[in-house]
Amino acid sequence: MSKNAAVPASPALELPVLDLADCCAPIRREPIDADGAVTLAEAFKALADPVRLQLLNLIATADTGEACACDLVEPVGKSQPTVSHHLKVLREAGLIEGEKRGTWVWYSVVPSRLDELQRVLGRR
Repeated sequence: MSKNAAVPASPALELPVLDLADCCAPIRREPIDADGAVTLAEAFKALADPVRLQLLNLIATADTGEACACDLVEPVGKSQPTVSHHLKVLREAGLIEGEKRGTWVWYSVVPSRLDELQRVLGRR
C-alpha cells in the first residue's frame, strides 16, 4: 500500500441511546436560593485562606472537640493577633464558636455548619 493510499473506513459502531435519568442521580435535590448561596459563599471564602483552613482543622481534630486560642498560635506559625483575626473570620462565617474561660477563648466547630458545606459538595 502506498503512503497516499486511502485507508478503508471501519464500519461505524452503533451504541444504544441511554436515558440518563435512569442511571444518573441529580447533582443536588434542593437548589440553593440566592440568600443561601451568599451565606455558603461566605463560609467557603473563609476557608479559602490556608491559615484559616489549618485553624479549623486543628479545632475540628482536637481530642476534646475544642481548642484554646493559646494552643493555636504555634502550630500555624503566626502571631497571636493574626490568629485572633483568622478565628474571628471563621466565627463570623459561622464555622466555629467560642467560649471565654478566664483569659482565653476555647473554640469548637459548629457541626451543623460543616454538615451544610458537605451537603453542598455532595458528601452527605
